[in-house]
Amino acid sequence: LTITHPPTTGRAPIMSVGGANIRSSTSPNSPKSDPPDTPSFEKGRRNSSIEKLVVAVRIRPLPSDETERCLHQLDKEKIVVEEADREKEKHLRTKRSSEKQFSYDIVLGEDATQDDVYQATTKNLVRDVLLGYNGTVFAYGATGSGKTHTMVGQSDGKHVGIMVRALNELFQYIESRKQRYTVTMSYLEIYNENIRDLLNPESGFLELREDSSKGTGYVQVSGLTEAIANSTEEVMSLLTRGNKQRSCEPTASNRTSSRSHALLSVTVHNTRPVHDRNVMKTRIRQGRLFMIDLAGSERASHTKNIGKRLKEGAHINRSLLALGNCINALSGSNSNKYVNYRDSKLTRLLREALSGNCKTVMIAHVNPGLTHREESKNTLVYAAR
Repeated sequence: LTITHPPTTGRAPIMSVGGANIRSSTSPNSPKSDPPDTPSFEKGRRNSSIEKLVVAVRIRPLPSDETERCLHQLDKEKIVVEEADREKEKHLRTKRSSEKQFSYDIVLGEDATQDDVYQATTKNLVRDVLLGYNGTVFAYGATGSGKTHTMVGQSDGKHVGIMVRALNELFQYIESRKQRYTVTMSYLEIYNENIRDLLNPESGFLELREDSSKGTGYVQVSGLTEAIANSTEEVMSLLTRGNKQRSCEPTASNRTSSRSHALLSVTVHNTRPVHDRNVMKTRIRQGRLFMIDLAGSERASHTKNIGKRLKEGAHINRSLLALGNCINALSGSNSNKYVNYRDSKLTRLLREALSGNCKTVMIAHVNPGLTHREESKNTLVYAAR
């Protein structure tokens, strides 16, 4: 395991081939190889200016201390939410339905396993990243709705989360190929609009710097640690170390509530020989997978937060609103619509993860318990924008 800052000079110019990030250089003795694969991108049901934007909803199991439900899965794409008692009375008086229905690309019910979630949402992203594309998967929802369980999970094989499963598949593919791959990773958190390196927390708060090589408005984190890893075990060792540094505090909704957004970035560099008009060249492809565990959205009246916790909640909600506005703009039919990434550090950082050749999956999490009705409904409204 090597922790380093990869060199940024001496590389061939980057080219976009079918949306993939590819560099080429001449090599006189490279053997002939197969032509590049094609991406698995396909348009979702949404008319999106992102290559594909998929919105999934996962319903966590009913908490043991609750007996009544506020929502249920109708089919593989629909969820129904029961109206509150006073709204039910209003609907009955007007002879209208007392239920609110929401539709998404994917709905995963309470019996969905960790593998079910991975297969339905993230598996294809790994293949596309290996082909030189960017992929993003992020978990959204109220505190205690199951976001960290989906993304990180538990240490045993059956309950590991998306991060471990994606890394396992990535390294298994690399080991089966004769091409040369290099995998680097970084892990950071955004807490109260401050950026911390979870692999090197002693470095203090880090600053965003404009990255002119990617175009106007793109940024990089100055001084962020990048670790070169050769296996899932190495990455998970770093993740475990980083997760211990995350800002977590007890709230009325969750005894170990994550008070920060955590962003894991895994970059795959692939060097392969190609034959072009009797000249052997080396082609370098770079893909990046962003896996994000967002802090829980919440209402101050429900969490009973005061002082420091209240300030944290305000920062969390403000950044989540900015993210929702960006996704809403990107998923619209007008591809020329202005997308404001500058409203929060979260969206500034995620500009590369949401735009260009990136395939994005949002997994919204809801709690079916009756006492969580308002938070769950707010999450469903957010995800349906």
